[in-house]
Amino acid sequence: MAFSGALTLSDLNDFISPSQACIKPVEVAKTAETQGAIKVDNSGSYYEVSQDGSETKLETATISLNDCLACSGCITSAESVLVTLQSQEELYSILKQNKIAIETNDPSTHRTVVVSISPQTRASFAAKYQQTPIQVARKLTWFFKSLGVHSVFDTSFSRDLALLETGREFVDRYRKAIAKGVLKPPNMNGSAPETAAATSGDMEVDVPKPRKRIIRRGAAATNDEPAVAVETESAMPMLASACPGWICYAEKTHGYMLPYISETKSPQQIMGSMVKNHFGSQLGLNPDQIYHVCVMPCYDKKLEASRSDFYSDLYKTRDVDCVITSTEVEKMFAEQGQTDMSVFGEVDLDLGYNSVVKDPNTGADQVLIGTSGNASGGFLEYVMQYAAREIFGIDGVDVDKAVGVEVKTVRNSDFREVTLEVPGSGEVLLKFAAAYGFRNIQNLVRKVKTGKSPYHFVEVMACPSGCINGGGQLKPPGDNFVAVPLKDWIAQVDAQYRNGVLARKPEENPVLEQLYREWLGGVDTPKAREQLRTGYHAVEQNLVNPLAVKW
Repeated sequence: MAFSGALTLSDLNDFISPSQACIKPVEVAKTAETQGAIKVDNSGSYYEVSQDGSETKLETATISLNDCLACSGCITSAESVLVTLQSQEELYSILKQNKIAIETNDPSTHRTVVVSISPQTRASFAAKYQQTPIQVARKLTWFFKSLGVHSVFDTSFSRDLALLETGREFVDRYRKAIAKGVLKPPNMNGSAPETAAATSGDMEVDVPKPRKRIIRRGAAATNDEPAVAVETESAMPMLASACPGWICYAEKTHGYMLPYISETKSPQQIMGSMVKNHFGSQLGLNPDQIYHVCVMPCYDKKLEASRSDFYSDLYKTRDVDCVITSTEVEKMFAEQGQTDMSVFGEVDLDLGYNSVVKDPNTGADQVLIGTSGNASGGFLEYVMQYAAREIFGIDGVDVDKAVGVEVKTVRNSDFREVTLEVPGSGEVLLKFAAAYGFRNIQNLVRKVKTGKSPYHFVEVMACPSGCINGGGQLKPPGDNFVAVPLKDWIAQVDAQYRNGVLARKPEENPVLEQLYREWLGGVDTPKAREQLRTGYHAVEQNLVNPLAVKW
């Protein structure tokens, strides 16, 4: 058969170019009796040719934008290799290596293994196995330690640091935006701040700042370039940075959005900094002597851990060596011959980087500590409360209970707006939003690009319903979404996220002040910025026709 003239090979070291359609060639319902061949006509359509010579046109199966994150097609070949290196098999390999090191008395090859578990993963297991979150935490600690893991921590702890840093970063940006005229100063007697970019021209920026980045925004100009100069330190709205799927999307398709993204690391990567640097120093270990695993609800967290920003050239190691998802942990159960989590043993949670206290009622049992807000980390809720207090002196704001703010769902359940108003006047002081799923993200991107976004802060998550519905989360028993519809299953997992978990403000965590003082040398120090902040990199797209290498 002659090849079509359009059949070519694109650059295998590059991600899919925007000019290429992201589709599955065909969708075939296969049976044991299915035989025949596939024919491609001159138009590029696919046909199944049966043994009797009859032809049946095959349906093209398109890929929706929400499906995009499940595919590794738009990451580089190098990224693909890094992601495939992160699996439970890699953890098994390190544990086996440790066992051999002990048997041969060779401490040079032994590594201290630390596992950090996300609260979303904990909720997923609690819902499926009908356990409480504290039971799941104790059972997972037992399971990992039975394999040879040394310490098991909770990323709720590092999330406290992420929330605090995000709140401080927002307040700092807001004040700089006022000083530079990006926002009009609020009048507590009646006039709300508004974005000035739509009415002002380019602004001179002359304040030095680490990782300062200027990019253009506003009404589209030549070559579709945004038209108003934007600087990271005063860019509004500030967009949350905890979702790696959103970050990857922005870097590879909307580079002009990068100055708006918060520079605070995600809870996963802050935990990586803490484990490899602070925890390691307490044990007298270098970062390369620790193997750090994070258990996450999302496959994109593997890609985040592989970023060059989180790699130490000095020690040749990453802050997070391996990310495994909730579903991969469940596979580990089966691989160890232990399929029923309800019969697992339980052990006390490790002290240190765990958000746990003694039960205030009994004084004996351990109780998990979390933050108020949604199951994606509560960034919108906390930053609103923090900004209301620090900027306007308004205390008592509670987004969960709609106290002091107006909360409303806009367009669909995955887009919410939260508004802080001048008490008694109805004038807007702050307007925040939560945008989940790519449909809402695209709408947000368009508004920011044209300078028409009315928001000061947006919590952005690639997955509909947020992290609790991450692609790496467990399915209901029997993987049966007929018996338990997806919407109901998400609600069950969301309820477990809060079940028996005491809410506490991040600044009430007594260990954080000690960390800032002893580890980071204070707030907003060079070391604090190094360990808690990061940067982003627009991926240059080669818009030359990718169908360039002919067979």
